[in-house]
Order: sequence, then C-alpha cells, then structure tokens
Amino acid sequence: MPENGTLTHAGLKTPKAAAIAGIAFSVLIFAILGLLRRSIPDDPLEAGAWLASDTRTIAVALNLVPFAGVAFLWFIGVLRDRLGHLEDRFFATVFFGSALLFLAMLFTSAATIGAIMLVASVSEPNELISSTTFRFARAASYIIMNVYAIKMAAVFMISTSTVVIRTGIVPRWIALVGFLLALVLLIGSSFISWSFAVLPVWVLLVSVYILIDNLRTPGG
Repeated sequence: MPENGTLTHAGLKTPKAAAIAGIAFSVLIFAILGLLRRSIPDDPLEAGAWLASDTRTIAVALNLVPFAGVAFLWFIGVLRDRLGHLEDRFFATVFFGSALLFLAMLFTSAATIGAIMLVASVSEPNELISSTTFRFARAASYIIMNVYAIKMAAVFMISTSTVVIRTGIVPRWIALVGFLLALVLLIGSSFISWSFAVLPVWVLLVSVYILIDNLRTPGG
C-alpha cells in the first residue's frame, strides 16, 4: 500500500515545464491586445464604426481569451505547487481570489464585446450603433477591463510578490519589480493606455525564471 501511494504521488507531480503556461498566457494576452487595439478604438464613447467593418480580427481575439484564461489558471497552479508547505493561507487566499476575479472580469468584458458583434450580425449596424444599449455595453466592457480587472491584476501582483518576499520561491528582485508595476496599475491605469500589458509582462518574467530553475534542478 505505501508503495502504491508513492507511485500515485509521483504520477501527480507537476511537470518541470509546467511554467510554460505563464509564458503561453503572456503571449496570448499580447496577441489579444494587439488584435483588439488594431480593430477597436480606445475611446469607450466612440461611434462604433468598427462594427460595420471586417470584424474577423476581433472574433479571433475573443476566441483566444478562453485559452489565455486556462493558461493563467495553470500558472496559478504552478505557483502554488512551488510554494508547497510554505503556502500561507491568508496571502494564498488573496492571490488566488484576485486571480479568479481578474479572469471573471476578462471573460465578462470579452463576452460583452462578443454579444455586441452577434447582435450587429443579425441587425442593421447603424440602428445598433445609435442605440443606448450599444453605448451602455461598450462603456461597461471598457470600465470592467480598464478599471476593475486592472485593479484586481494589481492586487494579484502585490499579494504574489509578498508571498515571494516571505518564502523566496523566486528572487527578491522579481518581487520588487512586481510591487513597482502593481503601483503603476493602481495609480496610473486610467492614464496609461498600455497598462493592461503590465500583468502579462510580469507573469512572463516569473514564468521564465521558474521554467529555467525547474529545468536545471535535478529530479525536479
């Protein structure tokens, strides 16, 4: 019986290359941002002319969102696995909760844009654009992503960086960079158009370090 338990534990061990999920998340978010910025204006009160143009690029970006969400969940799992018995319940709850809230808002915003495009495909675009419903949905999607989701991303970075400082699972300088970037999100997200790219940049940094560290450590 003990032998079977040992084999089961070994079979469930996190793969050495699991940190590649964080890299995948970062790449997907960069791709999504690039596609959306090329197609949808930043101004939430814009006239909506993009609905009358080719929306296939936007559809591609929206279809990538679920994959980015799965990769981010896997990245969280990698962090928790690296913490192991050092995991603090308080900070683990905060960083896990903020990550789930961030993903929920990301999905909600993407679903809102997708719903707008779906309605536009079966109705007269000019009629939809001039409606209050379109303006509300467009503004709501913008606020969810650029206010609330970004603030949750900052909370995730602060709590994760605090865990890093307390446990040393990655170098301290990465945690300090996380604090600095989180401060940028908390204070300047409303004024910096590229603020949503801050989280994937930091996740990429953490993931690359963990991946290299795992691959060069004998026996995982």
